[in-house]
Amino acid sequence: MFDSLSDRLELAFKSLTGERKLTELNIAESIKEIRRALVSADVNYTIAKQFTEKIKDKALGTENVLKSVRPGQMMVKIVQDELTELMGGQSAGISLKGSPTVVLISGLQGSGKTTFSGKLAHFLKTKKQKKPLLVACDVHRPAAIEQLSVLGEQINVPVYKEEENKNPVEIALKSIAHAQAHGFDVVIVDTAGRLAIDEEMMAEITNIKEAIQPNETLFVVDSMTGQDAVNTAKTFNDRLDFDGVVLTKLDGDTRGGAALSIKFTVGKPIKFVSMGEKLDALDVFFPDRMAQRILGMGDIVSLVEKAQEQFDEVEAKRLEKKIRKNKFDFDDFLSQLRQIKKMGDMKSLVSMIPGLGKALKDVDFDEKQLGRVEAIIYSMTGEERAKPELLNMSRKKRIALGCGQDLSQINMFIKQFDQMRKMMHKMTNMPGFNAASGAAMPQVRKGFRRR
Repeated sequence: MFDSLSDRLELAFKSLTGERKLTELNIAESIKEIRRALVSADVNYTIAKQFTEKIKDKALGTENVLKSVRPGQMMVKIVQDELTELMGGQSAGISLKGSPTVVLISGLQGSGKTTFSGKLAHFLKTKKQKKPLLVACDVHRPAAIEQLSVLGEQINVPVYKEEENKNPVEIALKSIAHAQAHGFDVVIVDTAGRLAIDEEMMAEITNIKEAIQPNETLFVVDSMTGQDAVNTAKTFNDRLDFDGVVLTKLDGDTRGGAALSIKFTVGKPIKFVSMGEKLDALDVFFPDRMAQRILGMGDIVSLVEKAQEQFDEVEAKRLEKKIRKNKFDFDDFLSQLRQIKKMGDMKSLVSMIPGLGKALKDVDFDEKQLGRVEAIIYSMTGEERAKPELLNMSRKKRIALGCGQDLSQINMFIKQFDQMRKMMHKMTNMPGFNAASGAAMPQVRKGFRRR
């Protein structure tokens, strides 16, 4: 995500290396590179020009202040502040007013509307303790109703549907009455899209909005379509006056133009970003955190929040006692591994760690390796998992047969586990040690391979 943009911005800042202060000349050279980086990321040239002019004005205003700060550092700070402002300044979040709250989902076909509807329902259910109802109002696309039904089953959220009714306005109105009668506090209305904007689609969703008067209208856009996404958003906003934007497929090979310029173009905030296929792969959008990630600073706040969602305090204290006594075992490790897997895909997590994301940008993360580790542990007896010291050669051979892996792989895993165990025991003497900080993380490197 944003790898190309990050690399080009880094080059722009490097042009200031060795300079003692910001001058009109070196600022101009750096600004030129920043503008090229933005245009290369599919940001509209006019927006890129206005953006860099603001950076230039701020940089020139710092010529005679903050003498202790190097020019490159000063320019990074200015760009970070302006990127944050360009993408909205502050996190917008979703309004949950109303009884029930009605959320209308709009966008083109293929943008990820239906999948996002499922993700939003899961988000509201698990993180906001809401009781959502999904509504299938895409009466045109084959299997659209079935797709939403499958998603609803996966997250245990009911789906309101009328397969014989081809009037989406009627379906939407009846779904709200159904929600009021059955105690649902959020109604998420999935609508039809087209491969391109046409009058029939726009009229249909406009009629739905006028009929149900939603509390929130969200526009879902495929971020991989770049500037086209921004143009589509403008057309939808002119007709719908939506409340916010959802960027999907942000984990793909995207240049970032949509994320950087959509707020500037339509004047509406980005509310959510979706990175990954899993139904829990949905995040509230924070402009300041995204700016940090674009500039290679990572996003420790989001990483900690993800960890806090998965690691409970009671379990952490229990684990800490075992580590202090050097009694950390394979069952404990397996528990930690499961928690880390719940946090999201490994590459996304690593990208949140300052410096590490850039260092490992050319590394493939083999998620299957984590499954192989689990298979090794599951092939052990309960006694072996609790007492790693019991694993002699005959036991290792049996485990290798049980999980279908080479004996050398078993030996390597046990050796690394033992090293990690000793390292964690030593860490207990360090100030601020917390067992919930990721006991299984040292094993992650086993799944790395250079491209």
